[in-house]
Amino acid sequence: MSPLSRRSFLTVGAAAGAGLVIGFYLPHGSSSNAEVFSPNAFLRITPENKVIIVVARSEMGQGVRTALPMILAEELEADWKQIEIEQAGASTLYGDQGTGGSASVRTTWDPMRKAGAAAREMLISAAALTWGVPRSACAAENGSIVHTSSKRRLSYGDLVSKAATLPIPTDAPLKQSKDYKIVGKSLARIDTPAKVKGEAIFGIDFRLPGMKYAVLSRCPTIGGKVTNFDDKQSKKISGVSYVGKTSDSAVAIVADSVWGAMEGRRALNATWDDGPNKDLTTASVMASLKQAVSKKGASLYSAGDVSKPRGRRISAEYELPFMAHAPMEPGNCTAHYQGSKCELWAPTQVPQDCRDSVAQAIGLDPDQVKVNVTLIGGGFGRRLEHDYAVEAALVSKAINGPVQVLWTREDDMRFSTYRPASLHQLSAVLEGAGWPVAFTHRIIAPSISGQKGSPTPNGVDPDLPDEAALIYPIANASVEYVMTETPVPLGWMRSVYALQVAFATESFVDELAEAAGKDPLEYRLHLLAKDQDVPFFTNTWHPARMRGVLQLAAEKAAWSKPLPEGRYRGIACFGCFSSYMAEVVEISMEKDQPRVLRVIAAVDCGQVVNPGILQQQIQGGIVYGLSNALRAKITIEKGRVVEGNFDDYAPVRMEESPAVEVYSVTSTEPPTGIGEPSVPPLAPALCNAIYTATKKRIRALPVLS
Repeated sequence: MSPLSRRSFLTVGAAAGAGLVIGFYLPHGSSSNAEVFSPNAFLRITPENKVIIVVARSEMGQGVRTALPMILAEELEADWKQIEIEQAGASTLYGDQGTGGSASVRTTWDPMRKAGAAAREMLISAAALTWGVPRSACAAENGSIVHTSSKRRLSYGDLVSKAATLPIPTDAPLKQSKDYKIVGKSLARIDTPAKVKGEAIFGIDFRLPGMKYAVLSRCPTIGGKVTNFDDKQSKKISGVSYVGKTSDSAVAIVADSVWGAMEGRRALNATWDDGPNKDLTTASVMASLKQAVSKKGASLYSAGDVSKPRGRRISAEYELPFMAHAPMEPGNCTAHYQGSKCELWAPTQVPQDCRDSVAQAIGLDPDQVKVNVTLIGGGFGRRLEHDYAVEAALVSKAINGPVQVLWTREDDMRFSTYRPASLHQLSAVLEGAGWPVAFTHRIIAPSISGQKGSPTPNGVDPDLPDEAALIYPIANASVEYVMTETPVPLGWMRSVYALQVAFATESFVDELAEAAGKDPLEYRLHLLAKDQDVPFFTNTWHPARMRGVLQLAAEKAAWSKPLPEGRYRGIACFGCFSSYMAEVVEISMEKDQPRVLRVIAAVDCGQVVNPGILQQQIQGGIVYGLSNALRAKITIEKGRVVEGNFDDYAPVRMEESPAVEVYSVTSTEPPTGIGEPSVPPLAPALCNAIYTATKKRIRALPVLS
């Protein structure tokens, strides 16, 4: 093992106290570039034998506070019962701390393994030196080092002082999957007991002594501004202590209680300049997408020449609406501005972005802003924004004291960012037997990153390489993206463009199977029969892995056997975030509306870290996807968002939720994304089932529009 210089690792002395602290510059993501190192993993072992693992990603129900420590603890050969978790706030120590893109496990798998392995090797060396025996005579085992011949044992806590003096190895051997004792087990989630007891602190639960509460009155029109406001009536409300503008489009009302702040807002007399979007409607947005159809698109994928094949042509057009994230915990953040510093307690997916945006807004340097990351009551991408944190900091600065800014449910629905609407044009040429010899897909949609001012190289939104792959290796195929613009504020929502692309592609593949007179499962398996790698940007997709999940889902759904009378089913598959997912949806029709009874999901996401968490993630994603498919639609009228609460933007209720069965392909491949891949296949599988029942093809979501 070659040593890494002491200068090249991070020592967190003040935080550590007496103990062994290991923070590595390790490669972020899957990059093999040796020059790219970032401190993604921290381990602290105390003389009291506490093994403290720092989690640098945000916990929003997806299980990272359990899954990430499991990876490190596995290589460390730790006693899982001794593990304690510490949530990292915004820092320069951890590389990119953003929690999104189904990336938490897949991008930290190697760094966490290497951190645990290196620490394990240092502890083995420390024990060998203590006993005066060869390293080869020692082994790590369940939180201790054992001398294999004499059976002497030293706990990790016993060894921290000596281990801390040793060089850090850069090439510590990693365990093979057959030797895993922690990874691959359905260990109970670490955060569950506190949630059950009501002790867990979400953003909305946080309190500070003397803290005030604030709500904001915002211009109801997209892009509108405050003209003026009269706060006389607001200040008559008991407890209201401050009313003032936080931006050109919002006025903050601060009070001793949430109710007082809300009452103060109701009493506020504000006038608004509706701005340039006062006549904006959903119809005008969709019309703009249709007008952009003739524009030249950026190529996302190209194989062969789609213009040459001749045969029967099948074409279809699909539409998807704006959607809201609609998490159960609405926007909130607590801030305490103290002149030369500001501290935040935020349910954020992007602590570093919160820190930087707040610093700019209140005139501080980023290192003067401390961000504490709380639990998140549902993120789905909404907490990738940091508007609520900026608002809290601005209000705290205005009142010179701690304050919690709260969004109501209506605020969260009407002043949010939205999954963009999109239009999809698909066409295929079928040869005599009904197989496609040419396939084209044009995606017409605004760019989330482009609207936010980020680069869109060659006219391609940077999310599309993860979310718009065509995995079927059709000889002549083309996927293009036509970027449009919209004044509607856009944001990343769980599975982002993948939900849209999958609905269009997998619905269309069913149309092709119908046109060819073939079973939709067998049609897909035939298209995937050739084990030909499918390159898509930096990813390479493998049809054999998609075949595997299709066959697994079909087997578990008993696809080859007829369903009871009155039940119907559809199938769909999709690949995104480097994972392969297939789903079978079984429905009945009640009063001409579908009732989803059962969903069978199969996934190939590489090595599964925690099967229990995997199952929870997929079950939650399917219910979320079902809500989106059935009813989710944000409507714009006169420049305003119409929907405001769960009555007119209704999620699937408990009594509507189907039975969800989850199966995974056994794999030793590195873990891939799992938070989002279950969402995209749900809508097309559902709509394909509806077609089986009614012979009516659904080409626009939501189903119950």
